[in-house]
Amino acid sequence: MINKIKSEILSFVKTKKINIFLLFLALAFIILLLTKLSKSYTNTFVFTINKIHVPEEEVILNDTSQVLEITLKTFGFNLLQYHFAKPEINIDFSKNIDKTDSAYVWNKNKAFATLHNQFNKNIELVNIVPDSLWFAYDVNAVKTVPVKLLSKISYSPGYNLTDAIEVTPDSVKIIGAKAILDTIDEIETDTVILNDVKQNIFKTTNLKFQKFDKDVKFSVKKVSFKAKVEKYTEGTLPVTVQIINVPIGIKLKYFPKVVNVSYYTSLANFNTITAQDFRVVCDYSKMVKGQTSLVPELEKKPETVKYFKIKQEFVEFIITE
Repeated sequence: MINKIKSEILSFVKTKKINIFLLFLALAFIILLLTKLSKSYTNTFVFTINKIHVPEEEVILNDTSQVLEITLKTFGFNLLQYHFAKPEINIDFSKNIDKTDSAYVWNKNKAFATLHNQFNKNIELVNIVPDSLWFAYDVNAVKTVPVKLLSKISYSPGYNLTDAIEVTPDSVKIIGAKAILDTIDEIETDTVILNDVKQNIFKTTNLKFQKFDKDVKFSVKKVSFKAKVEKYTEGTLPVTVQIINVPIGIKLKYFPKVVNVSYYTSLANFNTITAQDFRVVCDYSKMVKGQTSLVPELEKKPETVKYFKIKQEFVEFIITE
């Protein structure tokens, strides 16, 4: 028992010593870091360009190669922010910039004061490369493009759409450089995933505008879509077969004269559908020489019918005259 107590005391003392050692080690590291950061350094950073106050009637053509390499001299504390975040500098298109017929021209000597004001007063700008930047621009154009709904929708057994999905708005106005707008023919939505649907649909979804040039503006960023979903059922009706395009002087006998047509429609419309709403034909002009059968085709069906099938692959015939 005594030996166990001694062991626990020694273990506690050792742990305390280790903790004190780690504490002093951490303090030493912090002091060293503060010493380093309090010294003056000169470093060069690559700054991406943030274009501000661009006239609304114009658009700057995107060029990712446009950057400024700026050499800064200051204490280490002030440089930390440029190591942990991507450096960005504003270029104001409303002042200290020249304009030609095809481009804006930024010159570091002309815009130095505006540039320097974006930095801490303790930071010295040692050098800026390049001396000038050219920003090609174009006059804004307006174009209307259709919206394409991307969807993966599955329905509960026995349920389906009654009409096509309606998207609002079904087209979007886009504003930007004509050269860019000429490449855009439609705009897609985020993919909508709906499972086991058995009720009417009314949802909103975002447009995929992020993949386009950031200077292209869109009239809306979201669209809504709706659709009527109903319970569906299958029906079968006997429909008379008609032979069409038979040459003058030829008479036919064919069998069967009536075929069964199965169809899929909403429960609400089921009782409104009759055999007269369908028309099944066999086109004699499509007959291959020596053939004694024709393929029945559904030439007419009700708009309320979604799917159909003629339960007779061939209609046999003979020429009687």
